[in-house]
Amino acid sequence: MQATPSGEEEAAKIHYISLSDKDLLSECAVETFRSSGPGGQNVNKRETAVRLRHRPTGIVVSCQDERSQLRNKQIALTQLRRKLENLSRPTPPRIPTSVPRSVRRRILDYKKRRALKKRLRRKPDAEE
Repeated sequence: MQATPSGEEEAAKIHYISLSDKDLLSECAVETFRSSGPGGQNVNKRETAVRLRHRPTGIVVSCQDERSQLRNKQIALTQLRRKLENLSRPTPPRIPTSVPRSVRRRILDYKKRRALKKRLRRKPDAEE
């Protein structure tokens, strides 16, 4: 049986999606750090990379694609919104199925052939 979120949890998830950038940023811990990769001296010297940690859900998103910290923050916010949307999407119920009879028969035939091969590989007994 699948656990379904309560009404409050659903409302909270939807609430995060409808927030403005400023409100969403206020719920996040923003860290800046020096990024690596292409970008030259500017990227190596300045803290242009951004890591957003959404406190209520614990989701962490980081971005170091651009040379500008502001642009990286915007990209990280977009990524965070996408992750929050995925979190709020309900999971479809699982439909249990059984293994078809033909497949079961095929598996058993394979096991019998394999057992026969192994039996034939054995050293003969001393009695024979």
